[in-house]
Amino acid sequence: MTIIITGTSSGIGFVLAEYFGKKGHKVYGLSRKHTESQYFRSIPTDITDNTAVQNAISEVLKTESGIDVLINNAGMGMVGAVEDSTKEDILKLFNLNLVGAVQMMSAVLPKMRENKFGKIINISSIGSEMGLPFRGFYSASKSALDKVTEAMRYEVYPWNIDVCSLHLGDIKTNIAENRVKTKVSEPYKNIFDKVYALMNSHVGDGTEPLEVATYVENLLNKNKWKAHYYFGKFGQKIGVPLKWILPQGTYENLMKKYNKLD
Repeated sequence: MTIIITGTSSGIGFVLAEYFGKKGHKVYGLSRKHTESQYFRSIPTDITDNTAVQNAISEVLKTESGIDVLINNAGMGMVGAVEDSTKEDILKLFNLNLVGAVQMMSAVLPKMRENKFGKIINISSIGSEMGLPFRGFYSASKSALDKVTEAMRYEVYPWNIDVCSLHLGDIKTNIAENRVKTKVSEPYKNIFDKVYALMNSHVGDGTEPLEVATYVENLLNKNKWKAHYYFGKFGQKIGVPLKWILPQGTYENLMKKYNKLD
């Protein structure tokens, strides 16, 4: 297959690109900086720049007759209180996590439609299903991508194109180094420091990226997709069905305990 993956300079994206390249697929990695690998071709691309996105897809199609798979993995985290977040920080986050992903989908869809085949995986988060303390805008940006994914499933299915959200729990990557961290004002400082330390420890104890790659491979072998898939440790995945069935107050009390807010 011909596979395009965004955010391949490190972390999950790099592991995915090398994994599928080693399996013999033609893999193109799009990230802002060039990445050296013998298993995939790196095309430096800022996915928030639509001209750069279109140029990258044109470059792929110079040698490939189609694009079978797009994995929208590029994204960033953001931590801080809602009150302290600036318009600039919020727009930067949504520009990458939502707009960039949409621009990538819009760029590959014409060729997928022409070939009457395509699969798009939007990497989301278990945290998109609930408003996480001090990660409200990250949750919101991924939740917005989820809703776009659901809408697109109706729009593109006549051409045998399938789209899904893959909600990940904590994965052991360097995401903590790349988060946008807003200024934390005095009223929130003590509680934020506790939550932030816990947040980073969860990442440190997270699932290995290679496990994500094997999960994605199994997903690509399925004939039909559900809209949403959840991958991560049980303690994080269980938060999703609990959100659906528990009274809001009960759920919030559980989340306070989990995040050591009580």
